[in-house]
Amino acid sequence: MPNASRAGLRLMHVHAHPDDESSKGAASTARYVAEGVDVHVATCTGGERGSVLNPKMDRPDILANITEIRRQEMERARDILGVRQDWLGFVDSGWPEGDPKPPLPEGCFALVPLEEAAAPLVRLIREFRPHVVTTYDERGGYPHPDHVKCHEISVAAFEAAGDPERYPDLGEPWQPLKLYYHHSFNRPRMVALDQAMQEHGLHSPWTERLKEWEPEPEWDARITTRVPCGEYFGVRDQALLAHATQIDPDGAWFSIPRELQEQVWPTEDYELVVSHVQSELPEDDLFAGVRAEAGTLEA
Repeated sequence: MPNASRAGLRLMHVHAHPDDESSKGAASTARYVAEGVDVHVATCTGGERGSVLNPKMDRPDILANITEIRRQEMERARDILGVRQDWLGFVDSGWPEGDPKPPLPEGCFALVPLEEAAAPLVRLIREFRPHVVTTYDERGGYPHPDHVKCHEISVAAFEAAGDPERYPDLGEPWQPLKLYYHHSFNRPRMVALDQAMQEHGLHSPWTERLKEWEPEPEWDARITTRVPCGEYFGVRDQALLAHATQIDPDGAWFSIPRELQEQVWPTEDYELVVSHVQSELPEDDLFAGVRAEAGTLEA
Protein backbone atom coordinates (compact mmCIF):
# COMPACT_ATOMS: atom_id res chain seq x y z
CA MET A 1 0.00 0.00 0.00
CA PRO A 2 1.25 3.54 -0.73
CA ASN A 3 2.61 5.52 2.21
CA ALA A 4 0.56 8.46 3.44
CA SER A 5 3.45 10.89 3.14
CA ARG A 6 6.94 10.86 1.66
CA ALA A 7 7.91 14.46 2.13
CA GLY A 8 11.62 14.92 1.54
CA LEU A 9 11.93 12.35 -1.23
CA ARG A 10 12.76 13.63 -4.69
CA LEU A 11 12.21 12.08 -8.11
CA MET A 12 13.49 13.33 -11.49
CA HIS A 13 12.19 12.24 -14.88
CA VAL A 14 14.33 13.09 -17.92
CA HIS A 15 12.36 13.29 -21.17
CA ALA A 16 13.13 14.20 -24.75
CA HIS A 17 10.09 16.32 -25.69
CA PRO A 18 7.08 18.01 -24.12
CA ASP A 19 4.31 15.34 -23.95
CA ASP A 20 6.74 12.50 -23.10
CA GLU A 21 6.26 13.18 -19.39
CA SER A 22 2.52 12.55 -19.86
CA SER A 23 2.76 9.44 -22.05
CA LYS A 24 5.45 7.68 -20.00
CA GLY A 25 5.15 7.27 -16.25
CA ALA A 26 2.55 9.99 -15.68
CA ALA A 27 0.27 7.91 -13.46
CA SER A 28 3.11 6.86 -11.17
CA THR A 29 4.23 10.51 -11.16
CA ALA A 30 0.76 11.57 -10.02
CA ARG A 31 0.78 8.91 -7.32
CA TYR A 32 4.12 10.04 -5.95
CA VAL A 33 3.09 13.70 -6.01
CA ALA A 34 -0.04 12.77 -4.04
CA GLU A 35 2.17 11.04 -1.49
CA GLY A 36 4.30 14.13 -0.96
CA VAL A 37 7.26 13.33 -3.23
CA ASP A 38 8.85 16.33 -4.96
CA VAL A 39 8.89 15.45 -8.68
CA HIS A 40 10.92 17.34 -11.28
CA VAL A 41 10.72 16.87 -15.05
CA ALA A 42 13.71 17.77 -17.20
CA THR A 43 12.66 18.29 -20.83
CA CYS A 44 15.57 18.12 -23.26
CA THR A 45 14.03 19.90 -26.26
CA GLY A 46 11.10 22.15 -27.08
CA GLY A 47 9.56 19.75 -29.58
CA GLU A 48 10.04 22.36 -32.30
CA ARG A 49 10.21 19.83 -35.13
CA GLY A 50 7.44 17.57 -33.88
CA SER A 51 4.46 16.87 -36.13
CA VAL A 52 0.92 17.92 -35.25
CA LEU A 53 -0.67 14.54 -34.52
CA ASN A 54 -4.18 15.73 -33.68
CA PRO A 55 -6.10 16.32 -36.95
CA LYS A 56 -8.22 18.99 -35.25
CA MET A 57 -5.10 21.02 -34.54
CA ASP A 58 -3.44 20.57 -37.94
CA ARG A 59 -3.83 24.17 -39.06
CA PRO A 60 -1.43 26.77 -40.51
CA ASP A 61 -1.71 29.04 -37.45
CA ILE A 62 -0.75 26.15 -35.16
CA LEU A 63 2.20 25.10 -37.32
CA ALA A 64 3.44 28.69 -37.49
CA ASN A 65 3.55 28.95 -33.68
CA ILE A 66 4.31 25.36 -32.73
CA THR A 67 7.21 26.19 -30.40
CA GLU A 68 5.22 28.54 -28.18
CA ILE A 69 2.11 26.35 -28.31
CA ARG A 70 4.04 23.30 -27.14
CA ARG A 71 5.50 25.32 -24.27
CA GLN A 72 1.99 26.32 -23.25
CA GLU A 73 0.85 22.70 -23.47
CA MET A 74 3.75 21.68 -21.25
CA GLU A 75 2.75 24.29 -18.68
CA ARG A 76 -0.78 22.90 -18.51
CA ALA A 77 0.43 19.30 -18.22
CA ARG A 78 2.93 20.32 -15.55
CA ASP A 79 0.15 21.89 -13.49
CA ILE A 80 -2.11 18.85 -13.89
CA LEU A 81 0.64 16.47 -12.75
CA GLY A 82 1.78 18.76 -9.93
CA VAL A 83 5.44 18.68 -10.92
CA ARG A 84 8.11 21.31 -11.39
CA GLN A 85 9.75 21.34 -14.80
CA ASP A 86 12.80 22.77 -16.57
CA TRP A 87 13.84 22.97 -20.21
CA LEU A 88 17.41 21.87 -20.93
CA GLY A 89 17.37 24.18 -23.95
CA PHE A 90 18.24 21.88 -26.85
CA VAL A 91 16.60 21.95 -30.29
CA ASP A 92 14.40 19.07 -31.45
CA SER A 93 16.15 16.85 -34.01
CA GLY A 94 12.96 15.83 -35.79
CA TRP A 95 12.09 12.37 -37.08
CA PRO A 96 14.22 11.59 -40.15
CA GLU A 97 12.20 9.99 -42.95
CA GLY A 98 13.31 8.39 -46.17
CA ASP A 99 15.56 5.61 -47.42
CA PRO A 100 18.31 6.43 -46.91
CA LYS A 101 17.39 8.77 -44.08
CA PRO A 102 18.56 12.37 -44.51
CA PRO A 103 21.23 13.83 -42.23
CA LEU A 104 20.00 15.38 -39.00
CA PRO A 105 19.64 19.18 -38.91
CA GLU A 106 22.73 21.11 -37.92
CA GLY A 107 22.69 22.16 -34.27
CA CYS A 108 19.99 19.70 -33.20
CA PHE A 109 20.03 17.90 -29.86
CA ALA A 110 21.10 14.52 -31.25
CA LEU A 111 24.28 16.04 -32.73
CA VAL A 112 25.45 17.87 -29.60
CA PRO A 113 28.60 16.19 -28.19
CA LEU A 114 27.76 14.06 -25.16
CA GLU A 115 29.95 15.94 -22.67
CA GLU A 116 28.33 19.22 -23.67
CA ALA A 117 24.80 17.81 -23.85
CA ALA A 118 25.00 16.26 -20.36
CA ALA A 119 26.15 19.49 -18.70
CA PRO A 120 22.77 21.20 -18.11
CA LEU A 121 21.37 17.96 -16.73
CA VAL A 122 24.32 17.60 -14.34
CA ARG A 123 23.65 21.15 -13.13
CA LEU A 124 19.95 20.39 -12.64
CA ILE A 125 20.63 17.15 -10.77
CA ARG A 126 23.00 18.97 -8.43
CA GLU A 127 20.44 21.72 -7.84
CA PHE A 128 17.38 19.47 -7.33
CA ARG A 129 19.25 16.54 -5.71
CA PRO A 130 16.92 13.70 -6.71
CA HIS A 131 17.10 10.37 -4.95
CA VAL A 132 15.71 8.59 -8.03
CA VAL A 133 16.13 9.36 -11.75
CA THR A 134 14.17 7.82 -14.64
CA THR A 135 14.86 7.94 -18.37
CA TYR A 136 14.61 5.78 -21.51
CA ASP A 137 16.38 2.53 -22.29
CA GLU A 138 19.29 2.37 -24.73
CA ARG A 139 16.85 2.06 -27.66
CA GLY A 140 15.18 5.28 -26.58
CA GLY A 141 11.88 3.49 -25.99
CA TYR A 142 11.60 3.91 -29.74
CA PRO A 143 14.43 4.95 -32.06
CA HIS A 144 13.81 8.69 -32.25
CA PRO A 145 17.26 10.33 -32.24
CA ASP A 146 16.25 12.65 -29.39
CA HIS A 147 15.08 9.72 -27.26
CA VAL A 148 18.35 7.89 -27.78
CA LYS A 149 20.29 11.07 -26.95
CA CYS A 150 18.10 11.58 -23.86
CA HIS A 151 19.10 8.10 -22.69
CA GLU A 152 22.76 8.86 -23.27
CA ILE A 153 22.86 12.16 -21.39
CA SER A 154 20.77 10.75 -18.52
CA VAL A 155 23.17 7.87 -17.94
CA ALA A 156 26.18 10.18 -18.27
CA ALA A 157 24.76 12.83 -15.94
CA PHE A 158 23.67 10.24 -13.35
CA GLU A 159 27.27 9.06 -13.17
CA ALA A 160 28.90 12.50 -13.36
CA ALA A 161 26.70 14.46 -10.94
CA GLY A 162 28.24 12.82 -7.87
CA ASP A 163 31.84 13.11 -9.04
CA PRO A 164 33.56 16.28 -7.73
CA GLU A 165 36.12 16.06 -10.52
CA ARG A 166 33.48 16.20 -13.26
CA TYR A 167 31.88 19.53 -14.17
CA PRO A 168 33.40 21.28 -11.11
CA ASP A 169 31.74 24.62 -11.98
CA LEU A 170 28.18 23.21 -12.07
CA GLY A 171 27.39 23.01 -8.36
CA GLU A 172 28.03 20.79 -5.37
CA PRO A 173 28.22 17.08 -6.29
CA TRP A 174 25.10 14.98 -5.71
CA GLN A 175 24.80 11.24 -6.38
CA PRO A 176 21.27 10.00 -7.05
CA LEU A 177 20.65 6.60 -5.50
CA LYS A 178 18.71 4.79 -8.23
CA LEU A 179 18.39 4.96 -12.02
CA TYR A 180 15.43 3.44 -13.88
CA TYR A 181 14.38 2.96 -17.50
CA HIS A 182 10.74 3.24 -18.55
CA HIS A 183 9.21 -0.02 -19.83
CA SER A 184 5.47 0.63 -19.75
CA PHE A 185 5.12 0.08 -23.50
CA ASN A 186 5.92 -3.59 -23.20
CA ARG A 187 4.43 -6.37 -25.31
CA PRO A 188 2.88 -8.45 -22.47
CA ARG A 189 0.90 -5.41 -21.35
CA MET A 190 -0.41 -4.75 -24.84
CA VAL A 191 -1.29 -8.42 -25.33
CA ALA A 192 -3.28 -8.39 -22.09
CA LEU A 193 -5.13 -5.21 -23.04
CA ASP A 194 -5.80 -6.50 -26.55
CA GLN A 195 -7.25 -9.77 -25.24
CA ALA A 196 -9.43 -7.94 -22.73
CA MET A 197 -10.80 -5.63 -25.42
CA GLN A 198 -11.69 -8.57 -27.65
CA GLU A 199 -13.26 -10.49 -24.76
CA HIS A 200 -15.53 -7.49 -24.15
CA GLY A 201 -16.46 -7.28 -27.84
CA LEU A 202 -14.55 -4.05 -28.35
CA HIS A 203 -12.28 -3.06 -31.21
CA SER A 204 -8.67 -3.12 -30.00
CA PRO A 205 -6.13 -0.62 -31.34
CA TRP A 206 -3.39 -3.17 -30.66
CA THR A 207 -4.57 -6.16 -32.70
CA GLU A 208 -2.88 -5.22 -35.97
CA ARG A 209 0.24 -3.79 -34.37
CA LEU A 210 0.79 -6.93 -32.30
CA LYS A 211 0.93 -9.00 -35.50
CA GLU A 212 4.15 -7.15 -36.37
CA TRP A 213 5.51 -6.88 -32.83
CA GLU A 214 7.81 -9.85 -32.42
CA PRO A 215 7.98 -11.30 -28.89
CA GLU A 216 11.19 -10.47 -27.02
CA PRO A 217 11.05 -12.53 -23.81
CA GLU A 218 14.56 -11.50 -22.76
CA TRP A 219 13.70 -7.82 -23.22
CA ASP A 220 10.43 -8.11 -21.29
CA ALA A 221 12.28 -9.93 -18.50
CA ARG A 222 14.26 -6.75 -17.88
CA ILE A 223 11.28 -5.24 -16.06
CA THR A 224 12.09 -5.20 -12.36
CA THR A 225 9.61 -2.74 -10.92
CA ARG A 226 5.84 -2.45 -11.34
CA VAL A 227 4.38 0.61 -9.63
CA PRO A 228 0.64 0.32 -8.79
CA CYS A 229 -0.97 3.55 -10.00
CA GLY A 230 -4.27 2.60 -11.67
CA GLU A 231 -6.24 5.10 -9.60
CA TYR A 232 -4.16 7.87 -11.20
CA PHE A 233 -4.82 6.89 -14.82
CA GLY A 234 -7.35 9.71 -14.97
CA VAL A 235 -4.69 12.27 -14.05
CA ARG A 236 -2.43 10.75 -16.69
CA ASP A 237 -5.15 11.11 -19.31
CA GLN A 238 -5.81 14.74 -18.41
CA ALA A 239 -2.09 15.50 -18.70
CA LEU A 240 -2.03 13.80 -22.09
CA LEU A 241 -5.00 15.83 -23.30
CA ALA A 242 -3.17 19.01 -22.32
CA HIS A 243 -0.81 18.27 -25.22
CA ALA A 244 -3.54 18.99 -27.73
CA THR A 245 -1.23 19.16 -30.76
CA GLN A 246 0.10 15.68 -30.02
CA ILE A 247 -2.91 13.77 -28.69
CA ASP A 248 -6.14 13.09 -30.58
CA PRO A 249 -8.91 12.66 -27.97
CA ASP A 250 -10.70 10.41 -30.46
CA GLY A 251 -7.62 8.35 -31.24
CA ALA A 252 -6.13 5.08 -30.04
CA TRP A 253 -4.80 6.57 -26.79
CA PHE A 254 -8.33 6.75 -25.42
CA SER A 255 -10.05 3.82 -27.14
CA ILE A 256 -9.36 1.40 -24.26
CA PRO A 257 -11.78 2.08 -21.38
CA ARG A 258 -9.95 3.33 -18.32
CA GLU A 259 -11.78 0.86 -16.07
CA LEU A 260 -10.49 -1.98 -18.23
CA GLN A 261 -6.94 -0.66 -18.04
CA GLU A 262 -7.15 -0.47 -14.24
CA GLN A 263 -8.44 -4.03 -14.07
CA VAL A 264 -6.05 -5.62 -16.56
CA TRP A 265 -2.77 -3.76 -15.98
CA PRO A 266 -2.88 -1.24 -13.09
CA THR A 267 0.87 -0.58 -13.01
CA GLU A 268 3.53 1.39 -14.81
CA ASP A 269 6.65 -0.64 -15.37
CA TYR A 270 10.34 0.14 -15.02
CA GLU A 271 13.78 -1.44 -15.11
CA LEU A 272 16.15 -0.77 -12.24
CA VAL A 273 19.53 -0.17 -13.88
CA VAL A 274 21.70 1.27 -11.11
CA SER A 275 21.12 1.16 -7.36
CA HIS A 276 23.36 2.50 -4.62
CA VAL A 277 21.02 1.11 -1.94
CA GLN A 278 19.95 -2.41 -1.07
CA SER A 279 17.36 -3.43 -3.68
CA GLU A 280 15.35 -6.63 -3.50
CA LEU A 281 13.79 -7.49 -6.85
CA PRO A 282 11.09 -7.47 -8.04
CA GLU A 283 9.91 -4.13 -6.62
CA ASP A 284 6.64 -2.23 -6.54
CA ASP A 285 8.14 1.15 -5.64
CA LEU A 286 10.80 3.36 -7.24
CA PHE A 287 11.87 4.36 -3.72
CA ALA A 288 12.28 0.82 -2.40
CA GLY A 289 15.37 0.89 -0.20
CA VAL A 290 15.64 4.67 -0.37
CA ARG A 291 13.43 5.78 2.50
CA ALA A 292 15.80 4.58 5.21
CA GLU A 293 18.66 6.34 3.47
CA ALA A 294 16.95 9.59 2.50
CA GLY A 295 17.28 11.32 5.83
CA THR A 296 21.05 11.03 5.75
CA LEU A 297 21.13 12.73 2.37
CA GLU A 298 19.27 15.88 3.30
CA ALA A 299 21.34 19.04 3.55
